[in-house]
Amino acid sequence: MEFIKPGRQFDFMGKRWLFIGLSALLLLASIVTFFKPGPHLGTDFKGGTELEVAFLKATEAGDVRAAVESLGFEAPDVIRVKDSGAEDTHRYLIRVQEVSALGEDQKEAIRQKLCSLPEGTAPSADFEARCPANVRASEVKFSPGGDKVTMRYEVEPDLAAIRAQLTGIPGVELRTGENNPVVVSARDHKVEAQLKSRGDQLLDGLRNKLGADRVPERALRVEWIGPKAGAQLRDAAIKSIAIAIVFIMAYIAFRFDLRFAPGGILALVHDVGIALGAMIITHREITLSTVAAMLTIVGYSITDTVVVYDRIRENLTKHRNMSFSSIINLSISEMLGRTIITSGVTSLSMVCFLVWGTGVIKDFAFALLIGILVGTYSSIYVAAPFTEWIDRRFFGGQATAQKKVTRTKAVKRADAVV
Repeated sequence: MEFIKPGRQFDFMGKRWLFIGLSALLLLASIVTFFKPGPHLGTDFKGGTELEVAFLKATEAGDVRAAVESLGFEAPDVIRVKDSGAEDTHRYLIRVQEVSALGEDQKEAIRQKLCSLPEGTAPSADFEARCPANVRASEVKFSPGGDKVTMRYEVEPDLAAIRAQLTGIPGVELRTGENNPVVVSARDHKVEAQLKSRGDQLLDGLRNKLGADRVPERALRVEWIGPKAGAQLRDAAIKSIAIAIVFIMAYIAFRFDLRFAPGGILALVHDVGIALGAMIITHREITLSTVAAMLTIVGYSITDTVVVYDRIRENLTKHRNMSFSSIINLSISEMLGRTIITSGVTSLSMVCFLVWGTGVIKDFAFALLIGILVGTYSSIYVAAPFTEWIDRRFFGGQATAQKKVTRTKAVKRADAVV
């Protein structure tokens, strides 16, 4: 299949300033979106608790948001989740910024109830009478999510008494079940108690506000991540993209020539920046899946750029009488049919995911679709023109000069033979 007839050429370089200006405007607009409205970071990066709930009856998003706010959660996100091809199950994604179910006051209250003395404090006679050794915790630790309390005792603990100690504390509620608390290490007299997490408390509150006939007993899934871990993930994501770009730059410089590397890197920054800007302007979440999409865009974009660069290098030795700009036009024209087929087929698959996919798949497909379109465009109007400018500005047109020198030497050798 041939979309472009062999031998046909297009003057891409003649219109490069028009498209370079367009690229600059798009990239500038993407940078502005990072400040206003700003990226909508997911729970992966900013921390928080996320529940996916399938309500038993038809429920409006406004009613769910109002119920969550009335429970004391600030600025909750309530997102309708639709599953293509399935009947409406009234599913919502509920995201709140709060992570731990326990505040410092509640943690101190638990320590006092468990008869845990500060280190170096000697127990009084009244304290020993009120708190025998089998309910006197020598160590109390809390999980980051506030849904687990670990205690250690000097003697074999009394689980029934410990359960009574943890009952009645405001804002603290044990999960239902016979084996709670439970001994996790008999040798160390270590006990673990499972508390209702922030997600459990949120679901219970929704059941009280909206009715048990509408809110299920359990959420489809509950996830949480602390703000510190989210910040670490965000930094690691930025580093991964930066490291990938650096190694790609080194590969291009080694594979082709130093003058080719800056154009390839500029195209990568251009593609990732515009793709992220499109995600922000359409109010899509920036999550770890988005980072995976950006790394995929980096790989796809550089592959297309390397194909163009390879044809340019081949034509540099084949057409010695042409200028560098003309060789770029020729090379891109020769690769245009292949680029249309490759990018078109890949884009069609992303469109299918975007139309019939669900949740994170849609966001991933959207980012890739934008990246494919912009990546194909940047190989033609960003990487190649910038490489020509680098050659002319910093290498004195060395690519063309080398061809002329080689041709002069060849003519002299021919004259000598004659």
